Amino acid sequence: MTLKKEHAERWRNSDILFHPVGIVHSEHTEHDNTPIQGIFNPCRGYVELYPEYEPGLCDMESFTYLYLLYYFDRATARNLLQKPFLDGEKDRGIFAIRHFNRPNPLGLSIVRLLRRCGNILEVSGVDILDGTPVIDIMSYVRQVDHRDDVKSGWVDDQHMDDIAAWNSTPKELRNRTRTRT
Repeated sequence: MTLKKEHAERWRNSDILFHPVGIVHSEHTEHDNTPIQGIFNPCRGYVELYPEYEPGLCDMESFTYLYLLYYFDRATARNLLQKPFLDGEKDRGIFAIRHFNRPNPLGLSIVRLLRRCGNILEVSGVDILDGTPVIDIMSYVRQVDHRDDVKSGWVDDQHMDDIAAWNSTPKELRNRTRTRT
């Protein structure tokens, strides 16, 4: 399969501009001490939407989980190969991992919505640095987002039960000895 040349060339060197809709407030201030995935750590935080976006939160409180799309404003590089936090021994393709040093530094997290108060969303499972700009918020819909027939590539070989029991931050994961199956 090949891309149509006119589509490929149209966007190849184009800029795409987004404006933040809000900011994440969390206890996390350093990459090294921030959980690598929210599922491993129940940290609470807040998403503060700018007031002009508050009408977009109508009906949000009826959902349990949300997707947060955000800008890794403190990414330190733009890599195509990177050692993932879950396996610090081997470089992996950046599109096969969830590291912040991406060609386009966009992050995606699933957080649990605890409550809404006006333009503020209280959430748990926060794995995002304090002050990170939020690009978009979307509701998690089990009926269309959940999949049963999933392969998770190299992650399937990791000892996720062990990792979940640790304080799963980059700093802690580097200090752990892992057993391969």
